[in-house]
Amino acid sequence: QVQLVESGGGLVQAGGSLRLSCAASGRTISYYAVGWFRQAPGKVREFVAQISGSGGSTDYAESVKGRFTISRDNAQNLVYLEMNSLKPEDTAVYYCAARVTPWVTRDLNKWDYWGQGTQVTVSS
Repeated sequence: QVQLVESGGGLVQAGGSLRLSCAASGRTISYYAVGWFRQAPGKVREFVAQISGSGGSTDYAESVKGRFTISRDNAQNLVYLEMNSLKPEDTAVYYCAARVTPWVTRDLNKWDYWGQGTQVTVSS
């Protein structure tokens, strides 16, 4: 079993930055794909970014491309989401997810482990 814990959320003004962290425990996730998803009030959970098990491949939703960067530190069992130029529409609960394969997918149903989420609120 893998446990995922997100941190780093908070309240920030539009144009500001935050860095989210996803800490994994239970087993190493070095070879697992890891993704970030978000869910705003009244909306479905949506894909934000993902990184392959090797870290060699990344993928971003169009809405965050150029502003968000996903990275991983396999030695520390950590994955990060650096968020810059934040907009009010980025306000959501952000979730970290992992799948027991190196390969990425935007299909939420194919992710095996989920964290509890961290709130990000961007004020205008």
